[in-house]
Amino acid sequence: MNSIVNPCCHPGHDVRRDPQRSSCSTDGDASISFTRVAGGRGWASARNLVGALLGAALCASPAVVHGQPLPAPATPTPSPGEAPADATAPPSEAPAAAEPAKGAAPAPDAGGAEPPAAAIAPSQQPQQKEEPSTPPAPPESGFFFGGVGRAVAATDGEGGPARDADIVWRGSRLDESTFVQLDLERQDYWESTGATTRVAVRLAIDAPTLHYNNARPWNINTSLRNAFVEERDLGVKGLSVWIGSRLYRGDNSELLDFWPLDWLNTLGGGVRYDLPSKRTYFAAHAGINRPLTPYYLQTVDRAPALNQPGTATVNLLDRQRLITSFKASHTVPVGEKGGVKGVLYGELHQMPSGTRETAETGVHESLPRDSGYVIGAQVSPSTGVNNGHLHLFLRYAGDLAAHGEFGSPSQPAPDGTASGAHELMFTMSANYETGPLGLMASGYVRSFRNASEPFDFADLDEGILVVRPHYFLRDWGGIAVEASYQAQRRGRVPPPADPAAPGAHAAASHHSASLVRFGLVPFLNAAGKGDFKRPQFRFIWLVTRRDEGAKALYPQDDVFSQRTWEHFIGLNVEWNIKASPAF
Repeated sequence: MNSIVNPCCHPGHDVRRDPQRSSCSTDGDASISFTRVAGGRGWASARNLVGALLGAALCASPAVVHGQPLPAPATPTPSPGEAPADATAPPSEAPAAAEPAKGAAPAPDAGGAEPPAAAIAPSQQPQQKEEPSTPPAPPESGFFFGGVGRAVAATDGEGGPARDADIVWRGSRLDESTFVQLDLERQDYWESTGATTRVAVRLAIDAPTLHYNNARPWNINTSLRNAFVEERDLGVKGLSVWIGSRLYRGDNSELLDFWPLDWLNTLGGGVRYDLPSKRTYFAAHAGINRPLTPYYLQTVDRAPALNQPGTATVNLLDRQRLITSFKASHTVPVGEKGGVKGVLYGELHQMPSGTRETAETGVHESLPRDSGYVIGAQVSPSTGVNNGHLHLFLRYAGDLAAHGEFGSPSQPAPDGTASGAHELMFTMSANYETGPLGLMASGYVRSFRNASEPFDFADLDEGILVVRPHYFLRDWGGIAVEASYQAQRRGRVPPPADPAAPGAHAAASHHSASLVRFGLVPFLNAAGKGDFKRPQFRFIWLVTRRDEGAKALYPQDDVFSQRTWEHFIGLNVEWNIKASPAF
């Protein structure tokens, strides 16, 4: 007797399905053959025939065929002492498929794939459907922790504490003190609206640390830099809105550790819209602040209400500054990855009038309304590779805004306002990396004049240039050197109260000062090669040379007024961990 074999389910054959016939074939054969038997074996043959037909029907069902994976080729285990088989050698081949019959379409594979379109008649070719583009993944939801900071342990080379020796407004960050900023953020993507929200809180802690401030009760210098909620894409794609307390700023000058164009911290809100190209956006914000200076706040003791005993504290002068800002940014692509970004920026500052008590009790003076403005621009070409960029900033501030967001006019104009004060500043910041070499540079020139007419000591022109090349000996570390030059020129120096006093300087029309500095900085980068990779461990040795004008800027008996040469030797670590990944 010839046994009946189901060719579709036989594990030793290349199983293919012919869609034109809805039947099974082996090696391209579209027929099922069986042998007729006679005599008493007819019933058994009939049962075998029924089984074969059921097996063929099961194999013909696409769902069943698709659900049957092909058996994986067995991997022989080498005997002890036998060399293993070549991992790149192909597995044992299945039996070769037979030539299809003349005029028959090639059969698809066991996975149910359709035959090539060229082999199917045009009338039978399926319609090609456009697959929709994959939408971007929604922003990640959850809690995120990050922050920036610096820890410094240093000496002046004589056993005393090391100090910041800069004489300009913003100097090298290598000799800055310890500080920590802690970021805690909660981000949520709301599927029902397609919007994303972020709750951001930043706590800043400045020196001194416990090791220099361990008297009880313990004290700590803290401030709340961020406490706001921001949402994106709510109702309008590309639109974001925020409300709260926010450190609001743009690009920075890395080596000098400040933001030359837009650097605000207010309690308020803002809005931003990004065009679909993601190369252009517009932003506006409005917020308030009130520093604790007599220009903003004055408290006095007064009799309580209804003739109650004791005294009550009253805010006789209590006014706050309103600051609004506007920004437009556009990036022009250059090449495959580079581009040139242009920014236009402006601020308006406004302060209400108020009343303040003079040194004579009961005598009051009126403080008029005050205002100011800022206009600025930025041009930033970038390579798009290895953080290569050049930032050029130009900023002009007039009237009240010339004193900064927290500043107070110490020498106002005759009408009591800051009208006439102005500040002009040009800043440059750059970075370039190639192979093991990296070069960072930054500098600015700044001119400030207050609202009073004479060219006095508060009026100054100053500037700094810092250059820091890096050489990476390995991906995880190398050595950097830093060189800088700082200079300033101040207005008229008043005559000393006692010309015979030690250290007294004669009156002059202006005062000039300068210093030069050189630093050697071996470093370790756990995050790998890159000028901006953090955290970075450093050993720092800075040598500063002051001229006589720079020494004269310090009070009598201050060691800086006596030393021409200054050393800063210590350990330093900086870190910068971004909290929210989508913002």
